[in-house]
Amino acid sequence: MNIYKGLNEITKYIEEHIEEKIDYNKLARIIGTNSYTMQRIFALLTNSTLADYIRKRRLSLAAYDLYSKKIDIIDTAMKYCYESPTSFSRAFKKFHGLNPSEVKKGALHFRSFSRIIFDEKEQVQINMEYEIVELEEFILYGKGIKTDEIKVKQDAPAFFQKMQEEYIKFGKIDYGMLVYDDRFIKPTFEYWVLWKKEIEEFEKKVIPKSKWLVFHIPNTNPLDIQRVSEDFYCNFVTSNKYNIRALPELEYYHDGVTDFLVPIED
Repeated sequence: MNIYKGLNEITKYIEEHIEEKIDYNKLARIIGTNSYTMQRIFALLTNSTLADYIRKRRLSLAAYDLYSKKIDIIDTAMKYCYESPTSFSRAFKKFHGLNPSEVKKGALHFRSFSRIIFDEKEQVQINMEYEIVELEEFILYGKGIKTDEIKVKQDAPAFFQKMQEEYIKFGKIDYGMLVYDDRFIKPTFEYWVLWKKEIEEFEKKVIPKSKWLVFHIPNTNPLDIQRVSEDFYCNFVTSNKYNIRALPELEYYHDGVTDFLVPIED
């Protein structure tokens, strides 16, 4: 499937069901992935979580309903799936910069957030060689930072370099790791640098037993690693039927090369 056509079907579905609870599993089936993978693709291509996109669309439409349709605040809150008028008013104020009650009094300064429509003519075909490995549980030691989808391209290399210089006594860094806990609820995640050797002053990270897709990158250049990651989510995932597990992604640095590891379900 053309991923951009599939994503247009997803945003169309959201528009048609914007007043309902959105079933992420239904959205994932549109592009033939699981919910986790679909949300990861959406975030990568839009720099926005799916939850944040839906929230902004609802708040954008809510302003129209309050002003043009004269719908009551409590009814508008219920229409767009807010638990209470208070939570709706708080979100509305944060997004538009004014309270819903001010709209009723004639305030007309709103923020618009339009439906995302992708260019379906954009065709990209990427040949990616990979292997599948099964690794037993293993333990790593290191430190991490908070970052997000946009800043990680600068944050990760800078943090890697800082850690390598500060802890040169421990030798070269073995792994980089992206942790997506709450990735689709909050727009932040973590980037870690890790050593295989036990280091008391570092935090211990247990990597669960799993099967992994492994993509070999012939160097340790951050730009090349980022390119492979983007190619993987934008092209490989939608052309293959592997479902990604909700575990960290790993970058294994060794012998001047990088192995990009993505955990998959059995």
